[in-house]
Amino acid sequence: MGSRSDGGFRRGDPWILSLKAVLRDGENRFLLLRRSAANRHNVGLWELPGGKVHADETLGEALQREVREETGLEIELARTLGSATSRRGTQLVLYLILEVHAGAERGDELRLSEEHDAHRWVDPAELDELELAPPLRELLREAGGLLS
Repeated sequence: MGSRSDGGFRRGDPWILSLKAVLRDGENRFLLLRRSAANRHNVGLWELPGGKVHADETLGEALQREVREETGLEIELARTLGSATSRRGTQLVLYLILEVHAGAERGDELRLSEEHDAHRWVDPAELDELELAPPLRELLREAGGLLS
């Protein structure tokens, strides 16, 4: 499992957990979503589907909900791929990256929420062409074969 740290946890720091999904298609490309102007952070940058965990959810429930809300797709969890941290002001954000598979309804059509204005199935070799949301680019580079 790959990991990266942009400054560590310090006692008393506020932090949040954000889950990100690596969903592949039949050509081994993975899904990226472009953040729309409806967001406060990283507008126009590409990211993996996912988001924050609510207090009453398991990690699996949270990622399934986030992917469903953002894409209309049902997923099944497969495995943990890595983690990363970043800072947003004084808040520490811990990212957990999980590989997922499309659920039983593989024929589901992708429907974007207002949080995103475009989607793209990306070959790992195309990553340098895209403006990725931090810390996604660094995590993917450091993890090496994470998406290969």
